[in-house]
Amino acid sequence: MQVWPGQAYPLGATYDGAGTNFAVYSEAARRIELCLLHDDGSESAVELRETDAFVRHAYLPGVMPGQRYGFRVHGPYEPERGRRCNAAKLLLDPYARAISGRVNWNEAVYGYHFGRPDSRNDLDSAPHTMSSVVVNPYFDWANDRPPRHEYHHTVLYEAHVKGLTMRHPDLPEELRGTYGALAHPAVIGHLAKLGVTALELMPVHQFVNDHRLVNDGLSNYWGYNTIGFFAPHNGYASGDRGQQVLEFKSAVRALHEAGIEVILDVVYNHTAEGNHLGPTLSFRGLDNASYYRLADDPRHYTDTTGTGNSLLMRSPHVLQLIMDSLRYWVTEMHVDGFRFDLAATLARQFHEVDRLSSFFDLVQQDPVVSQVKLIAEPWDLGEGGYQVGNFPPLWTEWNGKYRDTVRDLWRGQPRTLAEFAGRLTGSSDLYQDDGRRPLASINFTTCHDGFTLNDLVSYDEKHNEANREGNRDGETHNRSWNCGVEGPTEDPEVVELRERQMRNFTATLMLSQGVPMLSHGDEFGRTQGGNDNAYCQDNELSWVSWPEPGKPPPSLLEFTRRMVWLRRDHPVFRRRRFFHGRPVEGTHDELSDIAWFTPHGEEMRARDWQAQHARALTVFLNGEAISEPGTRGERITDDSFLLMFNAGAEPQDFTIPAGHGAQWRLVVDTAREDVLPPGTGPQYAAGDRVALTGRCLVVLQRPA
Repeated sequence: MQVWPGQAYPLGATYDGAGTNFAVYSEAARRIELCLLHDDGSESAVELRETDAFVRHAYLPGVMPGQRYGFRVHGPYEPERGRRCNAAKLLLDPYARAISGRVNWNEAVYGYHFGRPDSRNDLDSAPHTMSSVVVNPYFDWANDRPPRHEYHHTVLYEAHVKGLTMRHPDLPEELRGTYGALAHPAVIGHLAKLGVTALELMPVHQFVNDHRLVNDGLSNYWGYNTIGFFAPHNGYASGDRGQQVLEFKSAVRALHEAGIEVILDVVYNHTAEGNHLGPTLSFRGLDNASYYRLADDPRHYTDTTGTGNSLLMRSPHVLQLIMDSLRYWVTEMHVDGFRFDLAATLARQFHEVDRLSSFFDLVQQDPVVSQVKLIAEPWDLGEGGYQVGNFPPLWTEWNGKYRDTVRDLWRGQPRTLAEFAGRLTGSSDLYQDDGRRPLASINFTTCHDGFTLNDLVSYDEKHNEANREGNRDGETHNRSWNCGVEGPTEDPEVVELRERQMRNFTATLMLSQGVPMLSHGDEFGRTQGGNDNAYCQDNELSWVSWPEPGKPPPSLLEFTRRMVWLRRDHPVFRRRRFFHGRPVEGTHDELSDIAWFTPHGEEMRARDWQAQHARALTVFLNGEAISEPGTRGERITDDSFLLMFNAGAEPQDFTIPAGHGAQWRLVVDTAREDVLPPGTGPQYAAGDRVALTGRCLVVLQRPA
């Protein structure tokens, strides 16, 4: 075998058409062997003798795509000093573009013997672990272009690759649950008709099924257990020798052709190696102290993620790994943005959450990563980890306060109107003081984590028994309301109320300033049987149940489409600036851009906002007073709207305020099971009364 010196950059395995360059970083290693793996179980070892700044490298002519490989690191094994090198463990390349196989959880993949955590385990892990794969980087992207939807035109749809497609009746059996299914016209057609502009995929970086879950007959279905930050998960592809890369790229290309962006949910805060009792799969054996935040006792890890470890965000090599990974997914895989899981952990350089940490500085100045959508899950499990509203101006955030407030409103909590008004108008209290706009708020009422929309209105308590943790896991305080009966029921009044509540949540989401996010299957009213933590349920409990062929789709689906397109058609619901609360100069309208009224049609006063019994209000949105200009500097005008919220249990008459428009037409009424076709709703005049049933939302429209 010929071995040439090669180059220290790029890291990983880089195929150039004639051979492959291998480069791997380790400051702890005394010696590193590159092991080429053969299908008969044997391996050929090559020592990486060339070293530049702790990067060992070599070029091997003739090594082609599909070749499996790994590293064996010779170095100190001193857990008490944070060193865990062991050449008996075949290690994954942190920069592997594809990963083959899966971990079978033999004792050999651990650095110690079971029952003796202070022992050293020298069993060979190669037959029981995963391997890295050399991939062909060349792909015909044709005329692929990123859709680049601006945030005010964005409707996010959070989905799981397998969960979204596994039960789709129009997909071939062999395609279900794969990247190829995302590219199928049946799936893309549904998203396009729904009005979705961005598909936010739950983790597709290569992840590992936890040992405990496998023993219990479960799996890490959600995938928040990453081991390969460059590799598409092989379980969603037809093969694992590079097919996952080609099939993922094909899915992105097809979605882009339909004008749908692809955003990845990424987990850069920890890895699948877990705590000090976890397996040795990659980073731990390469250079434990350089990759992980170690505790005061270096045998243990600082854990702000609840998963056993946290990556060391002040290490230049960890930062390089993350930034290289992000750039790779943008430039080579053509994704359009990222949602960062437990993003507060990324800001932890020492113990505190620092908004100006090195990671955010790097993102801010990066010419590639700074130009795509960056969405933070702004919390982690560490002290001071709830950081909603505290991320830098370049970022948007999952707005957990929006979720909680909207849930409180529709379950009838007292004194929620003032808080709700702030969330409906873009959460200026969170984003205005640092120069951000309403579009910094990613609004959602449900997501993968917690109840589905159907379960939110059907259960007071979580029912997670299937997770085999004694129903102790998952959120206990869901701000849900079962409408009087826990779980499934045939009571027609309860069923009708639940359907109305689902319409209330959907309509509120689409009428709120900010960026709306739907959770996959909520448009069908899918249920998880009250399980609010289905992370380990890779089965029909979590998979989306699509409408049966030949049967009419659920009425909620058509209502959701109607609300998404109402939002898309009217800029007054997706403003780029916060409301002024007064007439806007230069708009030729003497009315305020927004106004708040009691159900009696009188302007809200301070005591009205805080009244114990107050659960209803009217909001006037002035389409003639939009302050931001269009892309060419033109004035934007729109129809005006009255939003009437009755979150109380009893019916209530609402009076249309005087002086804000003479003629109005009903366009949305969540008390109706059907959707009003445009221009068919009853008309009202100023001073007229509109009867709202209990727990109902009505929208009136006044043409510009």
